[in-house]
Amino acid sequence: MNKKLHGILAALVTPMTADGQVDPGVLARNADWLIRAGVHGLIPLGSTGEYYALTAAERGMVLETALASAAGRVPVLAGANAGSTHEVIAYARQAEQLGAAGVLLAPPYYSLPTLNELYAHFRAVNDALGIPIMLYNYPARTGVDMPPDFIARLTELSNVRYVKESTGEMARITTLIRTCGDRLGVFCGCDTLALESFMVGAAGWVGGVANVLPREHAQLYALAVERRDYAAARALFFRMLPVLELFEGGGKYTQYVKAACGLVGHPVGPPRPPLRPATPAERARLRAALGRLAAKPASGRRRPPRRAT
Repeated sequence: MNKKLHGILAALVTPMTADGQVDPGVLARNADWLIRAGVHGLIPLGSTGEYYALTAAERGMVLETALASAAGRVPVLAGANAGSTHEVIAYARQAEQLGAAGVLLAPPYYSLPTLNELYAHFRAVNDALGIPIMLYNYPARTGVDMPPDFIARLTELSNVRYVKESTGEMARITTLIRTCGDRLGVFCGCDTLALESFMVGAAGWVGGVANVLPREHAQLYALAVERRDYAAARALFFRMLPVLELFEGGGKYTQYVKAACGLVGHPVGPPRPPLRPATPAERARLRAALGRLAAKPASGRRRPPRRAT
């Protein structure tokens, strides 16, 4: 699948059984549901997918399951993050061998490399691969910021084609689009900036809430980018915004995504410790926000909220 990546790329959750084991059957069903709902691609093994809490064998199983479920209908990018260049190359090569369309790479965690060290890291990974790399700039999680001029420098590497920009600073997205042009597909990584990002030319949106609201995500992209019906896109985004703000502002993004999947009828089990499931009060807030969104579809006709579980 050689087409340029675009649209809604769902940062997949990793379903767990009640006793904390990875559940590949639920993962396969959910991936199929997301594709049928209109998402344009899947990204297993990102931060929403709790890659850091999985063994190497589990990571391989998750990726194989996602690829088998997608069955070529949409591209699958594999999170290949780890603490060392050696590990990242190993995970990235595994992804290429299994048939992934690319890899998602943040700076290695904990070691806090300098930008020169980080450039050497990405160059080593780039030279070991033959598939595209999507950079992942999320300094709040990694402790390392990749400013726009550094990302532009990385586009000199043959496989660096995309970036998920997750600082929450809209100016970063506009700067990257303006300075890198066609060399780099810029994806919004901050849910509350999705519409603004589309308006300035972002290639798409990578988000975890797409696990919960895939149709709404896909519809927003269609309205804003494909149809350029900006009034309708704004109306839909403003309906989605309270939900997106709840997820991003709660400090429990992965926990909320997993809880909300159950509330919309696609339970995925608990997060793996040290994360804990959302509390009853948090689930109630999520249920209320999702119910308000469901009560006002884009068509203007009212519909009942989805059954909570």
